[in-house]
Amino acid sequence: MKAALGLLLAPGAGADRDQATLVALDTAASSQGVAVERLDFPYRQAGRRAPDRPAVLVQAVREAAEALASRCERMVLGGRSMGGRMCSMAVAEGLPAAGLLLVSYPLHPPGKPESPRTEHFSKLTAPCLFVSGTRDAFGSPSEIEAATAAIPGPVTHHWVEGKDHALRGVDAVVVEVALDWLARL
Repeated sequence: MKAALGLLLAPGAGADRDQATLVALDTAASSQGVAVERLDFPYRQAGRRAPDRPAVLVQAVREAAEALASRCERMVLGGRSMGGRMCSMAVAEGLPAAGLLLVSYPLHPPGKPESPRTEHFSKLTAPCLFVSGTRDAFGSPSEIEAATAAIPGPVTHHWVEGKDHALRGVDAVVVEVALDWLARL
């Protein structure tokens, strides 16, 4: 029997599928009957540290989503930083999703707000949850709010006061916010 909801989680550039926040989300969501899959990108599977090009990463998201689709009726995609960004790009390119869970979305490289990673936002019609620290060098709350105004689908923001991009020590907060949002989808 298929789960009503699936959750595909992708790690940030410097981590793998066992990144603490992803494991915490997996454990909590699985305990509520959500079919969860955490993926490793090809460069990690090959033992490399440098990420592949976006096209390769997006294809890995597509393949993992295809595998998870056999276990659930509808699916939310997301993850931390680069992983969430690749999921959002796959959805913008047409991959079906009930929502996007974007933890520490890397809006721009640190110190380079003139290089936004938002060209696909206008194609996102699925509900989106952005969870970020108020001191994230990859995008301040005001920058993220301004950029996400281009998203036609419903957008929810949750700011973790005083935290940076790593969101260290607040996995319980991320899990609580994410589970509440998932329950309302």
